[in-house]
Amino acid sequence: MPVDLQAVILGIIEGLTEFLPVSSTGHLLLAMKFLHIDDQQPSWEIFLYGIQVAAVLAIVIAFGKRIWRFLFSPLLFKLIVALLPAVVVGLLFDKPVEEHLHNPPSIAIALVLGAALMVLIERRWRDESGNPIEAVTWMQALWIGVAQCVSIIPGTSRAMATILGGLIVGLSPAAAVEFSFYLAAPTILGATILKLHHYASAMTPGDEKTLAIGSLFALVSAAIVVRWFLHFVARRRMTPFAIYRAALGVAVGIWWIAGRG
Repeated sequence: MPVDLQAVILGIIEGLTEFLPVSSTGHLLLAMKFLHIDDQQPSWEIFLYGIQVAAVLAIVIAFGKRIWRFLFSPLLFKLIVALLPAVVVGLLFDKPVEEHLHNPPSIAIALVLGAALMVLIERRWRDESGNPIEAVTWMQALWIGVAQCVSIIPGTSRAMATILGGLIVGLSPAAAVEFSFYLAAPTILGATILKLHHYASAMTPGDEKTLAIGSLFALVSAAIVVRWFLHFVARRRMTPFAIYRAALGVAVGIWWIAGRG
């Protein structure tokens, strides 16, 4: 398959899954297995993080006015507080996780366990009258940041971890989703800068073209998803995503077992 077509497919997958509670990393790693791409190659490492940055631009496009207003409010500093736990965990465990958990069985288990957690936490803590995003406290921000650390495990989902963390600490569903959106930007940008520091010298002009193609499709597909998902969660439970996660996890497990037989 041509590299440009691979970039298109991965870009679309990234954009559709980055802000949904289904694990963009898990989907991308599985897709790369099917496309026979070595995700350990430096050029593809940078590609995966680069298209995440493109997806984040969809948040800027969709919520630009609100983001500009929050830049001059305490919410900005609360987002920084929420970011700190992920920085520490990422620096300590990013490499071991890549070496030991970037594989189908780990992703399958995380998908299924995440599905169960989504159902349980929504039933126990979902509160339509919870705090709006303007009323997020410092401690709520910190605990959402702690919850985000779980997403270092592929198949877990950064969006799922932060949204469920927001529900547990008392945010309304809409506020939990919006806070998750905003927290994605510094988290993904920081991780991308770290990867570029390690692998930028390995980039070639061909890699830059591949990244540009993937980023374009990631941006477009993410822009389609973000507003729809915010409205969806504000009105409905995330049960359909839990069912999807469980079904995908079981399918991945069966595929992996069959491949070893």
